[in-house]
Amino acid sequence: MAPSPLGHPTRGTTGTNRLRRIDRWIAASSALRAAADPLVIDLGYGASGVTAFELAARLKRVRPDAEVIGFELDPERVATAGAQLEEVRAGRTPFSPDLPVSFARGGFEVPLNGARRPAVIRAMNVLRQYDEDEVPAAWASMAARLAPDGLLVEGTCDEIGRIASWIDVSASGRPLQFTISLRLAELERPGIVAERLPKALIHRNVPGERIHDLLVDLDREWERAAPLSTFGATQRFLAAVARLKEHGWPVLGGRRRWRLGELTVPWDAVAPVQA
Repeated sequence: MAPSPLGHPTRGTTGTNRLRRIDRWIAASSALRAAADPLVIDLGYGASGVTAFELAARLKRVRPDAEVIGFELDPERVATAGAQLEEVRAGRTPFSPDLPVSFARGGFEVPLNGARRPAVIRAMNVLRQYDEDEVPAAWASMAARLAPDGLLVEGTCDEIGRIASWIDVSASGRPLQFTISLRLAELERPGIVAERLPKALIHRNVPGERIHDLLVDLDREWERAAPLSTFGATQRFLAAVARLKEHGWPVLGGRRRWRLGELTVPWDAVAPVQA
């Protein structure tokens, strides 16, 4: 008998375009673009397979040979996604009938056939119900399945994909960097992302912790840049992030990413400091 998949069932909340910000991040990553085998895992895709279909469609624009496999613990969810895939194959959906997607039962062990190792594993909204001290082991299990230069993207987003944050984890299981991604139109303040931080950080948004300092400083610079709202939320966010960098935050990337509502810093800049 095959061993049970590793992990706990999720709520299964799924929505069209919910993970578009993370898809865009993966599509731009060197882990995908330089991969010898551009296999991407959608781990814990939820009650519908739509996020895997969307991911494959977006990745094919930059890697026509990309392939997506969705894994879920619940066999009923796998069956549902399989039925949806039949509709795709029959040409009764907006997706291409030959979309390179498949579904199977699995969890953190990522049970691939043969010696294949994925270039990227996407695990969004998977660890929210876990305890914080369970996160490193989950990272290690998933990262161990990656190709040597592969990437685990683990994080959280809101139900409609306007607020998201995630952590990039290397194939060695080491967290590399932290990103927030926000829809800037109608954004009240960037610190709203505190509600959607990854499990490794969500309970650390308290005084004395680096993630708290980052969000406080970002909100402050957002307020100081309020006069630029006349020119649009994008210009306001660009100014706020530029000021953060001027004040010593090790902001990565450049204005091209910032325009998308993204802010990335090295993991060490936000890693927990209190036991």
